[in-house]
Amino acid sequence: MAKPKPKPTNNPKLKLLGFNNLTKTLSFNIYDICYARTKQHQQEYVEYIDEAYNAERLTAILTEVANIIGANILNIARQDYDPQGASVTMLISEGHHDGLKTPGKDSVVTHLDKSHITVHTYPETHPDNGISTFRADIDVSTCGKISPLKALNYLIKSFESDIVVLDYRVRGFTRNVRGMKHFIDHNVDSIQSFISSDIKDRYQMIDVNVYQEFIFHTKMRLKELDLDTYLFGEGVSELPPRDAKKIRDNVNHEIMEIYYGNNIQR
Repeated sequence: MAKPKPKPTNNPKLKLLGFNNLTKTLSFNIYDICYARTKQHQQEYVEYIDEAYNAERLTAILTEVANIIGANILNIARQDYDPQGASVTMLISEGHHDGLKTPGKDSVVTHLDKSHITVHTYPETHPDNGISTFRADIDVSTCGKISPLKALNYLIKSFESDIVVLDYRVRGFTRNVRGMKHFIDHNVDSIQSFISSDIKDRYQMIDVNVYQEFIFHTKMRLKELDLDTYLFGEGVSELPPRDAKKIRDNVNHEIMEIYYGNNIQR
């Protein structure tokens, strides 16, 4: 028999003994689907994505995430790749840095919260049917009071993706001043509870939650398929109706396979 769902605490401000050792991790897989008919258009799409989401732009997005959740950036490592793709990793901490000094002096630089924000991008094209896919993997992992859920809506809107796969997990435990373990310090029923209504209106969603393990999973896909927004290098008006239908079917098939994580027979 499944364990009962954890009851929410009446007092969200838990008095802790020292540092809060709970790790809260929000993970994104986001997908943008496009149809590029010619080899030239496919190459141009990859180049466009590579420019729009290069390491510099991704750094700006992650910097804003750090600002939203109230974290301090300690270190940034970023890299663009050949032929395509980029990565950014930020080491972050919680709290204000008064009297920041050089390591090795008589003061502590900061209390490191073992927190980080990362993003990796994967643009790719299908060799035969013109489908191109842009995937970005994002992780926001925090310890202490700061919560990655505060940046949830900003990240979804920053990429405006066709498919968003979200995982949120709370790991470890912390203790209160009496030594009692606490395995979660905030109320979570579903990731959807933290998504704004305007985003919910645009997406179809599925939830899979394991409450006794503090694991929360949500899949999202756009409700509307406006073919013009999926074409790169041409518009629907330039296509014969039969070609437009075939492309729409191919795009929808790609979205369905990614959304359900299965190869779907036509």
